[in-house]
Amino acid sequence: MTESPPVCQNLSRFTDPLTNAFGSLNDLVPDLASLQDLATRGSWRTIIDNVSRARSQSLLTQPHHHLTYLAYNTLALMKLRRFDEAQQELDSLEDFNSSGYQYDTYPHIYPNRTGSMVPFSLRWLYAVLPIKLSNRQVGLDRFYELLDFVREKLARKLAEKLEESVKSWKKREIFVLNCLIGYHLSSKEYNVCFDLMNESIGRGNGLDPILVSKLGFIQMQVGDLEGAKKSFNRVEEMLNEGKFEDGLLSEVEFRNLVSRNKALIYLVGKDYVSAVREYEECIERDYNDIVAINNKALCLMYLRDLSDSIKVLENALERVPTVALNETLVVNLCSMYELAYVNHSDIKRTLSSWIGRVAPDDFDSSCTRI
Repeated sequence: MTESPPVCQNLSRFTDPLTNAFGSLNDLVPDLASLQDLATRGSWRTIIDNVSRARSQSLLTQPHHHLTYLAYNTLALMKLRRFDEAQQELDSLEDFNSSGYQYDTYPHIYPNRTGSMVPFSLRWLYAVLPIKLSNRQVGLDRFYELLDFVREKLARKLAEKLEESVKSWKKREIFVLNCLIGYHLSSKEYNVCFDLMNESIGRGNGLDPILVSKLGFIQMQVGDLEGAKKSFNRVEEMLNEGKFEDGLLSEVEFRNLVSRNKALIYLVGKDYVSAVREYEECIERDYNDIVAINNKALCLMYLRDLSDSIKVLENALERVPTVALNETLVVNLCSMYELAYVNHSDIKRTLSSWIGRVAPDDFDSSCTRI
């Protein structure tokens, strides 16, 4: 694309694919809204059944239909920890850069579309599956390749002044970066984490509140409490400067991030009462803030108020089960049961029975430790 900047600017709202969105998900791919709803509810087995049915009945008539359904099928298999089968799905694909995956190859089907039709989720799955299969280095190499790919796309969209696409690729850059940092952090490779974040901040991501918060968290991990406070203070300054207006976080999400950062500092100083206060403010703003709910309960436990800590988690599971039902929260609740009750085995069986009725397909029921 060789247009001069003024021409690009004038045409951007017409040429940016994200300003010409489809009317609905089903306009993009047959029954895509149903697949998305099933994924949101964690009905991964039903997704696999639906994909199999669509394939057998030849409902997928265009090239991008097949790729989209394959992405959902692979994700469902991975969620169910059927990693070998998920890998077989990916092995059925050609190279992502193959001409067969370019809209330009099918002008009679896609007369106004150009570029790759490979869903970003497939590229992410291609990177994450080797890690699930214990091939960590292969997975990390692919994540770094994916980061380079995303940054190349982002630079191109910036040059073409496609604002909506820039926002989308910026979020993908932060997402991939956070994946990489998470994997290195789990192996206590702190220097690699710092290098990744400093390099990203140098590229202009210094105003990303999530990234700067993660920097503060890692600084706490290595004992640099003063450095962590500076990072967290910078995030609060961003909030006061109205940086939530760029769309990365809503104002409520931003305020809760700041409050959770403050609570972490209180936690390190064993000021659990102040930490509880911060978490309560988060929950008042957003009762779905499961991190605040879980950490408030832990603080109450540290304050030797097991009764209230158990109530916090039980109320969350009852009020917002689709959000609160995760293995970490359930492990914590079961630990509290073990500390508080002599008949904790019976209570945990009751909890396990309830989980079996409402949990998503990929929930690991062994976390109840029965």
